Amino acid sequence: MGAARDPGAGRGYGFMMFGFLLLLVGSYIGLFRAPTEAFMGDVYRIMYVHVPTAWNTMLAFTFAFFCALLFLFRGDFKWDSRHEAAVEVGVMLSGLLCMQGSLWAKPTWGVWWDWDPRLTTTAVMFFSFAGILALRRFVDDPVKRATWSAAATIVAYVDVPIVYFSVRWWNSLHQMQSSPETVSAPFLIPLRTNAFGVLFLMTGLIMLRARVAALRLEQELAPPLPPPHAAPSLQPEPAR
Repeated sequence: MGAARDPGAGRGYGFMMFGFLLLLVGSYIGLFRAPTEAFMGDVYRIMYVHVPTAWNTMLAFTFAFFCALLFLFRGDFKWDSRHEAAVEVGVMLSGLLCMQGSLWAKPTWGVWWDWDPRLTTTAVMFFSFAGILALRRFVDDPVKRATWSAAATIVAYVDVPIVYFSVRWWNSLHQMQSSPETVSAPFLIPLRTNAFGVLFLMTGLIMLRARVAALRLEQELAPPLPPPHAAPSLQPEPAR
């Protein structure tokens, strides 16, 4: 169904286009207009995609967590579709997050990967939610699939706040979270622009993916078609 006939899909594509535009603007400012960082030089510029990806990864999993709770309490399958979409988009973002972190770690730490608390808990988060996608793939019954994956999401979400607070709770190579008070305006403008760009892009992806999940679920829950009527016999009746 085209976007013109499907307002929901049209909104999803609209969010994605606006997010992509913001990413272009923010990345241009970050790459060509923002000043060079005093200690890391130009390597720091990956921050303009890495940090927004990190923020929105945790936001996607938080949305998945609430969708899982709402499905368990209400039993409405629209929340299961949104839950599936949010987990899938969150896994995609967390995979990108790990790759971006490795690209940043090599020139700054000298290694592609370190079992640092922030990196380790992020890897656990990625594999936990990827396992939920695998669970959904192998369970055919829609009710069991939705219920089991919702319960698994609630358990896996425990790691999300651990990821956020890991740099505060343990000694870590990873830097502490920045705030508007600790980041000057030339760095903050492209960072916020890209953060909203990834947010809109993520929102559009979740909306479109949720509609795909809802259509598939509609087919799975539809009553089976009645068997076709037997074709009339064309053979002549035996003589009596």
